[in-house]
Amino acid sequence: MAILSKSAFGCPNGKIGGMVYYMLKGQPVCRLIGEQGEPSIKQRANYQAMEVTMRLVKPMKEFIRNSFELEARGTVKNAHNLAVSYNKKQALKGEYPNISVDYSKVVLSYGELPGARDFSISKTETGLIVSWNPESYNGGYDGDDILMIQLCFPLIKMGRCLLNASRRDAGSVFITLDEQRQIDGPIEAYACFKSADGRQISNSIYLGNINGTVKSAEEQAAQERYIILKTRFDKIEPDYLSQQRDIHMARKEEDKAFRNLKAEYLSLKEQLAHLPGGPG
Repeated sequence: MAILSKSAFGCPNGKIGGMVYYMLKGQPVCRLIGEQGEPSIKQRANYQAMEVTMRLVKPMKEFIRNSFELEARGTVKNAHNLAVSYNKKQALKGEYPNISVDYSKVVLSYGELPGARDFSISKTETGLIVSWNPESYNGGYDGDDILMIQLCFPLIKMGRCLLNASRRDAGSVFITLDEQRQIDGPIEAYACFKSADGRQISNSIYLGNINGTVKSAEEQAAQERYIILKTRFDKIEPDYLSQQRDIHMARKEEDKAFRNLKAEYLSLKEQLAHLPGGPG
């Protein structure tokens, strides 16, 4: 993306050749359009990182719209842009094609309002109990600060946002979970404080995980496919390497059977190098 400076002739708007021009929050910008070639491994990694990040923030858009609104004011960015940027850089783990979310590093707000001490989260038969020491680490607090809580349910790809969960001076809050799949499934929880006048916000804090981490149906299917291919690869690899060595030492001719084995070996090797579900 390029930024255009205004001139005596004004700024273009629309498509010109391979570029498209438009206004973004009062700022003229342009982007390249058209077909791209075969993506490199680095580009594929970037695509997957963006896809994983977008899946992460989608169920939390209401919380993000409120938590990053202060930081987005007066800039060409919006709250969603900020959330995607922070979490794509900080909350992902693994290498392509096995990039996933590190939920302990997810960022849902940045600000100067003091947080609170000793947050904890526990589960009951019908919901969650979140408790904390109202005092900040610097001592003192404003009792009417608003506690915001975001729950993430990765297995069912849902989220639950509580923008006014409690006051800071309450010290605890009970959150009812109505659906059994929410109670029994993995839960990732986050919190931050916002001042009563809405002018300040604290850094978000990771409250922790409930019920452990469980692979989604897609991840399980990918892992099962990886295991099948890896099992086959491990079976044929010794035979391929042995025959290749014999051919190299002129103890064997390269025949059709070897060429078929070689083709399968190289195909499996390529698939395993780029197939999700493997180690990491």
